[in-house]
Amino acid sequence: MDMLSGNQYLKELRKEYLKIKSKKARGRLLDEAEKRTGLCRKYLVAKLKPKSSLDKSPQERKQRQRKYDGAVKSALVVCWRLFDRPCGERLKPLLEQETDRLRKLDELTCSNETARKLKEVSTKTIDNILRHQKEVERLNNKYKHKDNPLLYQIIPVKTPDEWDRDKLGNTQIDLVEHCGQSAAGEFLNTLSSTDIATGWWEGEVILGRGQLNTISGLDRAKSRFPFPWSGIHPDNGTEFLNYHLFGYCQEQGLEFTRSRPYKKNDNCFVEQKNKTHVKRFVGWLRYDTAKEQRLLNDLYRNELRLFKNFFQPQIKLKEKIRIQGKIHRKHQKAKTPYQRVMESKSVPEKTKQKLKEIYDNLNPAELKRAIDKKLDLLVEAYKSKNNSSKVALDKTLKPFSVRKYITEPDLVSVR
Repeated sequence: MDMLSGNQYLKELRKEYLKIKSKKARGRLLDEAEKRTGLCRKYLVAKLKPKSSLDKSPQERKQRQRKYDGAVKSALVVCWRLFDRPCGERLKPLLEQETDRLRKLDELTCSNETARKLKEVSTKTIDNILRHQKEVERLNNKYKHKDNPLLYQIIPVKTPDEWDRDKLGNTQIDLVEHCGQSAAGEFLNTLSSTDIATGWWEGEVILGRGQLNTISGLDRAKSRFPFPWSGIHPDNGTEFLNYHLFGYCQEQGLEFTRSRPYKKNDNCFVEQKNKTHVKRFVGWLRYDTAKEQRLLNDLYRNELRLFKNFFQPQIKLKEKIRIQGKIHRKHQKAKTPYQRVMESKSVPEKTKQKLKEIYDNLNPAELKRAIDKKLDLLVEAYKSKNNSSKVALDKTLKPFSVRKYITEPDLVSVR
């Protein structure tokens, strides 16, 4: 029972309570009221008196005086933004020391009384006052206008239910960062692309996230696919959603679609390969040199793509059936991307013959040894770049053989 309903109930109860003279009868009414409202018995006795707070309207009741009014809040917001939005515990000592200085420098305009309150406010009260402002700024950042609002309207959104999963050439693309613990400066990125129907994957390493570098890497990865692309589907990153890539798709006759904002599963086919095809091999270290870029591209363009596309079976979802609130999933038989390409009627026989010749000349064990060897060269390049002699084994980064990775305190690889 809320306060308004409780007061209405007590008003009606008081009429009967005041008429009764018997102490036992009044006690029974109090027991009932205590049970219904959950209030203390002595508080109920005070409420049921002839003149009590039940007769006062909310406007007539004494309001608690606010110590920190709107002027204090406005000044506090100015200081909070000026000092780079710290928490209450970090902002309080700054207010005590810098309030007078900011007023002298004309960076803060407030009265002496407001300045005094800024120095006295507690850390908890600072967080309470700024709670609404933090939420406003969070929503403004989340729903702010995009840099290219017109382009975001032109490029359509495609959800997972709209994909034709049997048509060749529908390609999802994404960038995988190799920044280590810090995203500062320029570092290498793996441009990962995969076909939805067959699972065929290609990777290309580019420096930075520039629009022209992205298009160049995308064009090189596209040339290695055994069949032409019919469309590309990235996320909402500015490295993809720009007029350079939009014009490139128009020139190449590619359908250009995008994911919904903050919906990673819209790009699930390439997202799941970012770990299995990229991070499990090259780790979570920072790569930012030309030598490391050459080594990674050599790995992607040769052994890794052959091993993944010819010798790594993938299980595709066949259908989902809902039975009494539970979803049952049925999957197809596990097949490699090469097998799915060979079974496709859309791929010319000439292309299938070339793939068959490549497959006949491959040795999976030799590919694994070559991959490990090139990964060891990548680690050596990383060690020489950082002038490190400390070597330790990171078990999370060795899917095929025992490889050594740097794990210095300031260079620990993180997921």
